[in-house]
This record gives sequence, C-alpha cells and structure tokens, in this order.
Amino acid sequence: MGAGELIQSIGLGVVAELLVYLAATRLFRFSGKAAAMVLALLVLLFYVPWAIIHWPGPDVFAIHLAIYLTLAYALGMVGSRVGKGFHWAPALIVTFFVGVIALNIVFVTVAERGITGIFAELLPKPRESEGVADSEFPGVVSHDFQEKEALYNQYLQQVEAQRRRGWRVKKGWRHKPLVGRPETFIVTVHDREGRPITGAEIHGRFLRTSNSRDDFDFRLSEVGGGEYRAQITMPLPGLWRLVLEVRKGEARHEIRATTSVLPVE
Repeated sequence: MGAGELIQSIGLGVVAELLVYLAATRLFRFSGKAAAMVLALLVLLFYVPWAIIHWPGPDVFAIHLAIYLTLAYALGMVGSRVGKGFHWAPALIVTFFVGVIALNIVFVTVAERGITGIFAELLPKPRESEGVADSEFPGVVSHDFQEKEALYNQYLQQVEAQRRRGWRVKKGWRHKPLVGRPETFIVTVHDREGRPITGAEIHGRFLRTSNSRDDFDFRLSEVGGGEYRAQITMPLPGLWRLVLEVRKGEARHEIRATTSVLPVE
C-alpha cells in the first residue's frame, strides 16, 4: 500500500467513524462514552476481520487500528465534556494523540516516497560523488540472521571468512534512480590486493521497507575488469534495502545496503 493509498484509507475510516458517532449521539441519543464504545467495537468487529482477509502488512494494520481506536477514544472524551465547559486535561490528551497520528502519517510518507517537498528544501543537499556509484552502502551483515538463531554460529563464521577474504565490493547507481525509469546498477569486486574478481555470480534483492510484497530479485552480468552491471527499473519511490550476494566457487560474500529512489517530477 502506497502512502497516498494509506492516507486515503485512513481518511475514509475517520470520516466513517465521525458519521457513526454523530448518528449514535444525535439519532439514537447515546452518550459520548457509549458512542465511543460502539465505535471501538465496530472497528474490532469489522476492520480487524477485513484486514486479516486482505492482509496489508503488520505496519499498515497497526497504524490503521491505532488511529481508529484512538479516534474513538478521543471522541468519547470530547463527547463526555459537552455541556460541562472546557478542561485542559482532555484537550491535552486529544492533542497528543492527534500529534502521534500526524507523525505516523509523515513517517510512512517519508518511508514510501523519500524526503521531498518542503523537507527536501530545508535539509542540506547531499554531496554529489564523482564516478560510477553515487551512494555508499556500508556494512557486512546478513539480512535475516536475527531470524535464524539456530544458524547464528554459522553466520559468525561467514562474517569472519568475509573479513579474512578481504574482498572490496563497491556498488551503486550510475545516476540517481527515478521511479519507472531503467537505471544501471554497478558492482565492482576486487580482492585484498586490488586484483579484479572475475567469473563471479552476483545477484541481489531489493526489499521494500513498507511492504514486503514489493520485494524483487535481480542478477548482474559481468562486463569485465571485475565490474558487473544490471538494468533495473525501480517501481516505487522512497527507501529500499538491498541484500547483495557475490559467489565465486565456494566463496560467498554477502552485504546489506540501503538506497533511495526519487519520484518523477
């Protein structure tokens, strides 16, 4: 689910809750707290089963559920104060939850689309690098080692073997990637002494931070001199994680990276 779809679905749910709350308090004469309880029950009875059937991912599910239940709670607090005058405590709590919801939407939007708009204008511009790769991807870590507790010792052995091997792997885009436009991804591999590693098999996997269903695999072709390339079209803007594996014979070199894809303006 993209950021636009997420915001739209949240907005529709919020509007539906407001309409149900107004109907419960104006037509059926429920108290504010009673109407809020009805809203919370309806969320659990309808949204949760729907989300399980059309599973959007744990992060999207958690955001929707938190916002819907928080809104029900806030409406109950506001409704219970109607006719009793203003009190700073309920207003402060409601303001806090509204701020949390707004921050969640901002975080999801940034994760989906990257830093754009006014945020991109306020932040300092990244330094442009010369040469093939325009981004650095540090780290030599297995992407899923924490999920493989039983193989942790094997993972440590692999890390130590990579350290002793001393291969130098540089990777990055020829130009900054834009959504829907093919761009060249380049990997160069050299040994400890700087000699190019030829005849290797290199494949990778781009992992979407917000939805694992958008993950995809790719392979690189050797062009000579320890350089490997692939034409890749990134389908969505924002942040992506990369798991890259270099194999030659029995040697296996795995690294993790992150990169950002810009939307087409």
